[in-house]
Amino acid sequence: VGLMCDLLWSDPDTTVNGWGENDRGVSFVFGANVVCEFLEKHRLDLLVRAHQVVEDGYEFFAGRRLVTLFSAPNYCGEFDNAGGLISVDDHLMCSFMILKPSTRSERFAARST
Repeated sequence: VGLMCDLLWSDPDTTVNGWGENDRGVSFVFGANVVCEFLEKHRLDLLVRAHQVVEDGYEFFAGRRLVTLFSAPNYCGEFDNAGGLISVDDHLMCSFMILKPSTRSERFAARST
């Protein structure tokens, strides 16, 4: 609990300025201003986080200063989300690879074999 919980479970929220309560029932949500203040204080350009399902495998926030990655397509067999992977080259250029979700019929066919 405590710091580890907040590092893992805090989520960005476009409707919040500062900090707010999280609908997950644990930790907090934070606004774009929190991201910008953190990055400026620590002289960073980008914050990369995970632990939250996003539909396209990755999702930007705070003017592309934060990116959420989620690498598990079709999470728990309940979502139709893609998975995303990030690659950072020697010049700190980021690129993304998308793991497309399987269709419902493909998932059921795989289970019957």
